[in-house]
Amino acid sequence: MITAVLFGLLALLLLLSVPVAVALGIASTVALLLSGKVSGIYVPQGLVTSIDSFPLMAVPFFILAGDLMGKGGLSSRLINVGRLFFGRYTGGLAIIAVVTCMFFAAISGSGPATVAAVGSIMLPAMLKDGYRPGFATGLVASAGALGIIIPPSIPMVIYATSANVSVSKMFLSGIVPGLLIAFALIAYAWLQAKSDGLKPGDEAPTRTGMLAALNDAKWALLAPVIILGGIYGGVFTPTEAAAVGVIYGLVVGAFIYRELTLKNLYGVIADSALTTASVMLIVGSATIFGRVLALEGIPQMITETITAWVSQPWLLLLAITLLLLVIGTFMEALAAIIILTPILLPLAVSIGISPEHFGILMIINLGIGMVTPPVGVNLFVAVRVSGVPLEEVIRGSVRPLVVMLGVLLLVTYVPALTLWLPSLFGL
Repeated sequence: MITAVLFGLLALLLLLSVPVAVALGIASTVALLLSGKVSGIYVPQGLVTSIDSFPLMAVPFFILAGDLMGKGGLSSRLINVGRLFFGRYTGGLAIIAVVTCMFFAAISGSGPATVAAVGSIMLPAMLKDGYRPGFATGLVASAGALGIIIPPSIPMVIYATSANVSVSKMFLSGIVPGLLIAFALIAYAWLQAKSDGLKPGDEAPTRTGMLAALNDAKWALLAPVIILGGIYGGVFTPTEAAAVGVIYGLVVGAFIYRELTLKNLYGVIADSALTTASVMLIVGSATIFGRVLALEGIPQMITETITAWVSQPWLLLLAITLLLLVIGTFMEALAAIIILTPILLPLAVSIGISPEHFGILMIINLGIGMVTPPVGVNLFVAVRVSGVPLEEVIRGSVRPLVVMLGVLLLVTYVPALTLWLPSLFGL
C-alpha cells in the first residue's frame, strides 16, 4: 500500500504540474507518515544531510561559472572562431552551433544553459540564413545535451556522489562519448544541410583574420583547459576547479572582455542562486524519495523482477537503457539519477558493468530525455530563444535524437570508449 501511495501521489502531482522537487517531497512525506517506520523529523533531517557534501559544493560554483562566462562574452567569441573555421562549408552555421555547444559544455556543465547561451546567438543567425526552423532549433536543442555529457557536468557530480565514485574519473569517462556524439551531430548537420540545398556560407578566411579571432577568443578557449587540466593534472579537486571557474569567468568577463558590469552581474548572481536553489531542492527531495524506496525494499524487488525475466547480460543492458530512456522523458535528470542509481547500479555491477561506465550510460540516456517531451527542458529553452513553435522544434529534433541513440548503443556495448581515457590516467 505504501508503494502504491508513493508512486500514485507522485504521478498525480506531476500531472497537476506541481514542480518536481515539491512533488517528490510531498509524496515521500505522506508515504513515510503512513508507514510509521520513522518520525516526522526524518524528512527535514534528510533534506539537510543529503546536500551536506563536499563534492556537491561544485554544483553552485559550476552553475555560477557557466552563467558568468555566458554573459561575460566568452560564448560569443567561441562562435566567432567557429564562423571563421567552419562558415565556408555547407551547413557551416549548423556545424558552428554544434562545435560551440561542445566548447560551452566544457564550461557550463548544464544542458539548458548551453542551449540558452549558444541558441540565443546562433538560432537567429541560422533562421536569417534560410535554415529550416525545425532543423535549426532541433539541432541546437539536441546539441545542448552535450552540456551534461561533456565534463564538467553537474549530473556527473550528482551521480558520483550517489554512487560513491570519483568525480574526476566520471569526468574523464565522459570525454570520448561526448566527443563521439558531437562529431555524429556535426556529420548529421552537414548531410541535412546538403539535403536541404543550403549553399556554403562565408568565403575562406585569411590567415590574419583567423589569428585575430583566435587571439580575441584565447581567454574563452583557455577556460576548459584550465578547469579540466587542473582537475586531471592533480592541481585541484573538481569542487576547487568549479570555484576557480567562477573567479576566471568573473575576471575575464569584467576586466578583459568588459561585458560584465555591476548591473548585469547582479542579474547573473541572482539567476545562479535561483538555479542552485532549485537543483538543491531536487537533490534533497529525491534523496528522501530514494530512502523511502529503500525502506520499502523496492530496489531489491525491481532487481529480482528484472533478473527473473532477463538473464543475458547484453539483453539486460538493453532493458536498462530502454527503462532509462522512458524515465528520462518524464523525470528531471537530477532526480532520476538520485532515485535510480541505488536501484540500477547494483544490477549493472552484477553483470560486470563498471560504475563509471553505467554512470555515463545513465547520463547520456537522461541527456536524450532533455530533448524529448513532455519534460524536455532543452526543447522549451530552444522555443524561448528562437520563437519557433514547440511542435516544429520537436519534429526537428527527431533525426538528431536518432543519431544520438546510435552513439548511445555504441557506447553501451563498447565499454572501452568510456573506460580507455581514465585508464591512461591510472584511474
